Amino acid sequence: MRLNHLDFHVPDITETADFFIRHFGLTLKDMRGNNGLAILEDDAGLEIVLSHAIAKFGSADQVEIGRQTYHIGFILPERADVDTVHAGLVAAGAVLSGPPAAMRGGWLFYCTAPGNILVEVGWRPG
Repeated sequence: MRLNHLDFHVPDITETADFFIRHFGLTLKDMRGNNGLAILEDDAGLEIVLSHAIAKFGSADQVEIGRQTYHIGFILPERADVDTVHAGLVAAGAVLSGPPAAMRGGWLFYCTAPGNILVEVGWRPG
């Protein structure tokens, strides 16, 4: 068994999709409706689905509730890659926790993607 997809409820699907495509190398697999649902894919086949909040699941996203209730993480092959991604996010004016730092046996930082999604970006020695 493998994890197939994650579905995040966000208020602006296009803005969030563009952020993940530009900064994390995801590709747009499908956009359904009038920007009503985006399916992004990483190079290992994991899909990130971006959709609007659904009534039967609580009708709220993290922007509406004003809290970050989860985070997602990207692991990079080299420590220098973390610094490169961080520099790109700084140049784009992204919301960052600070510069990369040694934490939990690795080198990492956090940023907030559109939709109030907390993202960890890190490297750990093999």
